[in-house]
Amino acid sequence: MGTGGGEGDKSAALPLEALLALGLDQRTAENALVNSKVTANLAAVIAELALAYSAQAVACYVLLSTNGLANEQAGISGCDKTVGNLLYTVATKYPTNALVHRPVLIDYIVSTKIKNPAQLDAALSFLTNTGPDSLDTGKFEEACGVGVVVSIEEIKSTVNEVLKHNMEAILEQRYHINVGNLCGQVRKMHPWGDAKATKDEIDKKLAEILGPKTDADNVKPVKKKKEKAAKVEVHTEIFYSDGNIWRAHNSKEILEKHLKATGGKVMTRFPPEPNGYLHIGHAKAMFIDFGLAKERNGHCYLRFDDTNPEAEKKEYIDHIQEIVHWMGWEPYKVTYTSDYFQALYEHAVELIRKGLAYVDHQTAEEIKEYREKKMNSPWRDRPIEESLKLFEDMRRGLIAEGAATLRMKQDMQNDNKNMSDLIAYRIKFTPHPHAGDKWCIYPSYDYAHCMVDSLENITHSLCTLEFDIRRPSYYWLLVALGLYQPYVWEYSRLNISNTVMSKRKLNRLVTEKWVDGWDDPRLLTLAGLRRRGVSSTAINSFIRGIGITRSDNSLIRVDRLEYHIREELNKTASRAMVVLNPLKVVITNLEDEKVIDLDGKMWPDAPADDASSYYKVPFSRIVYIEKTDFRLKDSKDYYGLAPGKSALLRYAFPIKCTEVVYGDNPDEIIEIRAEYDPSKTTKPKGVLHWVAQPAPGVEPLKVEVRLFDKLFLSENPAELEDWLGDLNPNSKEVIKGAYAVPSLATAVLGDKFQFERLGYFAVDTDSTPENIVFNRTVTLRDSYGKAGPK
Repeated sequence: MGTGGGEGDKSAALPLEALLALGLDQRTAENALVNSKVTANLAAVIAELALAYSAQAVACYVLLSTNGLANEQAGISGCDKTVGNLLYTVATKYPTNALVHRPVLIDYIVSTKIKNPAQLDAALSFLTNTGPDSLDTGKFEEACGVGVVVSIEEIKSTVNEVLKHNMEAILEQRYHINVGNLCGQVRKMHPWGDAKATKDEIDKKLAEILGPKTDADNVKPVKKKKEKAAKVEVHTEIFYSDGNIWRAHNSKEILEKHLKATGGKVMTRFPPEPNGYLHIGHAKAMFIDFGLAKERNGHCYLRFDDTNPEAEKKEYIDHIQEIVHWMGWEPYKVTYTSDYFQALYEHAVELIRKGLAYVDHQTAEEIKEYREKKMNSPWRDRPIEESLKLFEDMRRGLIAEGAATLRMKQDMQNDNKNMSDLIAYRIKFTPHPHAGDKWCIYPSYDYAHCMVDSLENITHSLCTLEFDIRRPSYYWLLVALGLYQPYVWEYSRLNISNTVMSKRKLNRLVTEKWVDGWDDPRLLTLAGLRRRGVSSTAINSFIRGIGITRSDNSLIRVDRLEYHIREELNKTASRAMVVLNPLKVVITNLEDEKVIDLDGKMWPDAPADDASSYYKVPFSRIVYIEKTDFRLKDSKDYYGLAPGKSALLRYAFPIKCTEVVYGDNPDEIIEIRAEYDPSKTTKPKGVLHWVAQPAPGVEPLKVEVRLFDKLFLSENPAELEDWLGDLNPNSKEVIKGAYAVPSLATAVLGDKFQFERLGYFAVDTDSTPENIVFNRTVTLRDSYGKAGPK
């Protein structure tokens, strides 16, 4: 669920006190101020409160005025913590497609009609589905449980029922029983009940039933390893409106001829259309097509489905061949549908001779209308000789583009529209990238795909589920021509959150320059992922992890891909230190000319006696730390540097801040001064990354760092009508003045690093020896991995 709503630069005027007055705890409030996106959204939420309520009516809420007056100046006191936390959730999780309704939701919260997280989650879900459409308040209130009161007595009664129902398991497992599961059973009956009251009542009742905990109750249970599920055959038969099941049914003679050609080997094909760069969905197709052939000791063709000369380019053909090899796959042969144009043409003539194809003159609009009405074309029953002559005229370029097509004579009354006399050939006076200008008629996908599968003796024709309704036409054509029929099976396509996978949408992003080319690191094209620093191994590991199913409605969170990327980079990326936003620190008790060479670990478990596992880190009088690692005001849960406070410089010494130097602006800190502890007797909790001047007066190595975020704010932008309006304006940040340790001066394309505390980074293709450029591949944070891969 995307978040949004920040306007202008309200975040700059939002004081810490304003967030504390909302009821947020100190740590949450401070963390919010560090995140500009969250701060902007909080400011927008507070501003909407100000529009809806006067200070007198809601004296418990903060009203942020446009000139940035603090809440105490307005005479406004703090508000209830529960309400404040709900408002914070609104600021961080509200769906961007329904911003028009956010003031309404705020009204429900401050009036305590929505008063707990469960109600708010239901509200956010309802508003996500509603989007910008008019809000039905009746349905909204029903969905959120507005007005529903669950008494303590009702909770107690339901808890008793649930415990009674689970008594056998409770007595067996005692205090190892899954209390969360018990709470969930109560929540099913009372979704709007007080969750804390429910948990307290369950704990109380369990104590009454089981008595004091024994030693055995305090022993952590050993987790059982999950048994591997037995392999089951996937149901691949697909029923159609006429009751038939379409599947391969070859005659003995055809099958013997096929087996003679293949030697009994499995033969698959990966058939991309060369009209753009491949994306991560194609990685799944490669994994299945090449992977099945490899597993069964068979072969996989790389076949370019080049039937549309207007959309195809040699650039795309070259890219696809190169990226297939990069992904780790070796094609048995590289072929083109255009290699078979002559054979396809001859089969088309054969279809006409059999009375199973005809030349048609309907326009695209007329074809659509007749299909909807299940009506035959006026030219459907024209004489065979007439269609043969007209088709020959089409081939010779004697008929204008768009004036005629060749259509298969299938079944216009069939409920499956893919049996409604599909087009086999159309006229295009466009030279072909591979076949040249020999042809001015080109076969359609529906006509060519199945036939080339047959001509190449493919054993398993594997494709995504949107093609399953084309299975009848696939087999109809092969049966009509008496050709070998491959085995067809469809699987779910790969859908990943916060991106688009449609070639049409990707092409628009590139051609309209919303992104910086097909290899923009924000895109999930394979070229973009590679440029970002993702390896083919991590991509294939991700594909293997999600498995192959026929469930076509699942949306895989991008976090899951990031988990596999981190898993690999944690083992392969050497460590280094880079400071993105430097703050100067002068070590006052270190001599001006002194430089101490320290050893930094390239790997967490670097052996002490292996010099190649370390890199040199100079420590001098001038050191730079991140601006975010210094605060004027200290707190218990803050581990950075503050006046009078110490922090440990990674691989170096503890330093203690002794003085703060301000610029002309009293809020601008230009440097801090500190003393280091050469004996390391000080043991501060905080550890900071840093970079120092390599020699007195010499600026550290300056590098450019590019930080990337999700390209779209919403999880599923493809569903939005204005999907381009959902682009994340903060998806790319370029930092040109970052400081790096000297060892990174030799970094070249292909090198990958973990910049300590910042994430994993890779050298970009724009990098030069004079200007080294790093892309952040992925952050260190791993919310998906905490629960393990699923």
